[in-house]
Amino acid sequence: MTRRLTILGSTGSVGQQALDVVRAHPDRFELVGLSAASNADLLRAQAAEFKPQYVALEHGEKSALQDCAPNVLAGTGSARALAGAPADVVLNGIVGFAGLSATVAALQAENQVALANKESLVAGGEWIMDLAKNNRIIPVDSEHSAIFQCLEGRSDVEVAEILLTASGGPFFEWDKGRILEARPGDALKHPTWNMGAKITIDSATMMNKGLEVIEAHHLFGTSYDDVRVVVHRQSVVHGGAIFRDGSVILHAALPDMRLPIAFGVLYPERVDVGAKPIGFGGMTWTFEEPRNDVFRCLPLAIEAGRAGEAYPVALNAANEVAVEAFLARRIQFLQIADLIEEVLALVPDFGAMRSMEVIEEVDRWARDEAGRLVERAR
Repeated sequence: MTRRLTILGSTGSVGQQALDVVRAHPDRFELVGLSAASNADLLRAQAAEFKPQYVALEHGEKSALQDCAPNVLAGTGSARALAGAPADVVLNGIVGFAGLSATVAALQAENQVALANKESLVAGGEWIMDLAKNNRIIPVDSEHSAIFQCLEGRSDVEVAEILLTASGGPFFEWDKGRILEARPGDALKHPTWNMGAKITIDSATMMNKGLEVIEAHHLFGTSYDDVRVVVHRQSVVHGGAIFRDGSVILHAALPDMRLPIAFGVLYPERVDVGAKPIGFGGMTWTFEEPRNDVFRCLPLAIEAGRAGEAYPVALNAANEVAVEAFLARRIQFLQIADLIEEVLALVPDFGAMRSMEVIEEVDRWARDEAGRLVERAR
């Protein structure tokens, strides 16, 4: 069957690799729409190749996409509007909090969502899962896709814990003194994955894994006590399930985002995307405990997840501001966690996170607080 597919964030890392999957199996897809934040030139080129019904540019004018597609959307809210267009699958590859409203729109339109935007569940949590009733979210993050596959066909009573693996980023073996001197260029040198700047910095701070713990809690209905994080430097084992009888099932593949993307948009089918198989000869897999005393973003995220309500929203917003400040050399690497911790200590009671209005109010508040703290740190 042909899948009617919308790709949100088509000019980003996930979006471009999703289009590689479409190129590999053009007979399996009909492109409903493509969206970009601001890269109009690449979006135009993609539209010329794939001929979608819609193109959407979040930050730009319609004139930049003239004659690109039968339907052109431009300006704030364009991705959200596209997410609501009828499709079999909406792949949300938007980076950061900006992807939440598009996830909401897709689910409210009863589209299935292949979710690569972890912030949707970090900020939206139980509300998003309620909107996604009848299993309309298929995870695309490599770790959550791995866990999803390990849990297929298993009952809740069989599972004791789920396993999230972390690469540890470029600084895992560095001593604290050396990390204090780390610069953005150092943090952007990920040892195994080629990702966008924001996610790469989150991997270096271990915040990426903290956000994934919150995401896993909601996706799989698992308590925070039952989400185990281990550092696996080879990035070959992406996740797993630990069963009550003591056995473990692991999902392994060489680092290639086309695998979880293809599984997410064609679920439950598997197709060849040209990924290299694991060569077991001479390969060593190692697993280590996280260094929570140095990489404090992971325990901060878990603490915020346990607190619930406004705390995960504030955590995510403060992190986005802190990462931007670090990339601009306005704060040091280890100050990212310090800034987030200060914001979390100030969170007032906003009530339940059950609407975009309330979630956006918390997001604005946290960004303002984080911005004030960045100015004070300079």
